[in-house]
Amino acid sequence: MSELRELYQSVILDHNRRPLNARRPAGANRQARGDNPLCGDKITVYVTLEDGLVRDVGFEGAGCAISTAAASLMTEAVKGRTVDEVNKIFDAYHEMVTAPPDAPADGASLGKLAVFGGVREYPMRVKCATLAWHTLRAALAGGGIVTTE
Repeated sequence: MSELRELYQSVILDHNRRPLNARRPAGANRQARGDNPLCGDKITVYVTLEDGLVRDVGFEGAGCAISTAAASLMTEAVKGRTVDEVNKIFDAYHEMVTAPPDAPADGASLGKLAVFGGVREYPMRVKCATLAWHTLRAALAGGGIVTTE
């Protein structure tokens, strides 16, 4: 268990320091804003969606380490995927991070995203770990503003 926590902390800190796709893609044709007023996280997710495929995705904003790392890893996980695939990844990720802390963590299908399974031990941080994902879904649906409370 301590090895998993160390991996979780290492991945979170690494992606917070050097987030992937922290940019506005030049061809973005969808976007949405997300706000977590309890933590102060603010994010805008940009998507280049062509023929039902996420060709490119990026984000801008400011937030805690968990929020930034979640956005970074999310962009890598969804790039090149169909909207249906993105929704399936979202469902599996959301189920993993919102499961009770004592439930078995089944993140095998999520690859690197599985490190966020540890977030469920800290209920106040779940919103940090899911803000980018909810904002991505809003962007794919046509845009808007997402507020988690």
